[in-house]
Amino acid sequence: MRQEAGRLYRTIWRWHFYAGLFVVPFILLLALTGAIYLFKPQLDAWQERDWRGLPVAGAVTPDAQLKAALAAVPGATFHHFRLPAAPGDAAVIHVGLAEGGMRDIAVSPQGKVIAIDDPETRIAATVSRIHGSLLLGRWGGFLVEIAASWAILLILSGLYLWWPRGRGLAGVLWPRLNARGRILWRDLHAVTGFWVSGLALVLLVSGLPWTDGWATAFRAVRAELGLVQGPQQWKGGVDLHAEHDHAAMLGAAAAAPPVTGQTLTQMVARAQAEGVPAPAILSPPGAPARFGPPNGNVWKVSSETQNRPIARSVSFDPVTGDVVSRSGFADKHPIDRAIGYGIAWHEGQLFGWINQLVGVATAAALILLAISGTVMWWRRRPGGSLGAPPHPGAARLRGVAAITLIAAALLPMLALSLIAVLLFDRLILRHWPRAAQWLNRTRPA
Repeated sequence: MRQEAGRLYRTIWRWHFYAGLFVVPFILLLALTGAIYLFKPQLDAWQERDWRGLPVAGAVTPDAQLKAALAAVPGATFHHFRLPAAPGDAAVIHVGLAEGGMRDIAVSPQGKVIAIDDPETRIAATVSRIHGSLLLGRWGGFLVEIAASWAILLILSGLYLWWPRGRGLAGVLWPRLNARGRILWRDLHAVTGFWVSGLALVLLVSGLPWTDGWATAFRAVRAELGLVQGPQQWKGGVDLHAEHDHAAMLGAAAAAPPVTGQTLTQMVARAQAEGVPAPAILSPPGAPARFGPPNGNVWKVSSETQNRPIARSVSFDPVTGDVVSRSGFADKHPIDRAIGYGIAWHEGQLFGWINQLVGVATAAALILLAISGTVMWWRRRPGGSLGAPPHPGAARLRGVAAITLIAAALLPMLALSLIAVLLFDRLILRHWPRAAQWLNRTRPA
């Protein structure tokens, strides 16, 4: 029994080592970019500082502001009007360009265009693309998803290795700061890993809905089980029915073009009266939505706050301007509400600045884990070898197999990468003795 436990420990240690070796660069990058993105509202406010606190004397109507914005960008299509959060703030009119792309046009209360901004070049948007796809598009997104999946396995295996097994609390719940060398680095790694593991797992799991592989599988399963209630309110995954729905939507739009009798000025007044949390955007009938299909034949004001539990939307009849529907967080499916809480926490907006500080502390702890793990490996790495833990032998470890299968079933990209590792081991490494020796892959006699 003791020998079997020893083999199990060495097996998990070995998986922890290889997972860490792969994940460390991603942890450093994702922790840094994630910590920056936590402050998206502050970053956006700083970049828009010249759009706020403007004089209000001689203010024109929203229709006049829209006319000025469209004149500044010929051929542009009106997508939505962002309601000023305070008197003196510029209206921000979001348009689509004829050649593709988007622009945010800031228009002063007097109807003067003061800025034409590409939202994709903002600091927060750039950081988000690095965080989500490494600026490599969909393939970068898959790479980040694989890293996140392995990071989950890394944390779970680290908790197993951390388990005290009869040791005292020093080096388990707090580091022995009077120690030196290997012991100090080991304590910093193990103790930090224990305290941050829960928060790190929440961050990793709450980020999965934005991915392509996991989120696509999740959307398909959710649809098959009949758990869908309204459009998905986050960007992630591929809708397997999107092509069909898009064709139907285009056909319906061609057959019945939007009809409206209300002006933008009238609808802005109605939207402002609803008190939707800022940033609030007002979209005309048929305008593209941030998530899901375009608006139907309604005006719609909706909140783009990152604190999703307080977001809500109101739709208006385009002819009379009367309210036809209201939708809030409580109206969503329980699964969507759970994901909404997770995303709001992930983005640092669920509990305001407290959430941001906890997020920064979590990112700092993850960076410390990555650095301490790298230092431990580098200090013990023998010459001519990667320094991997010794192979545990050929014992059947049913527990490891079961855990691996469960993790692979829940994380599709982990499953695919495990298959790739297995194929590399079985088909290439066994015929490449020098590489096997460098990886410490040779089995004990």
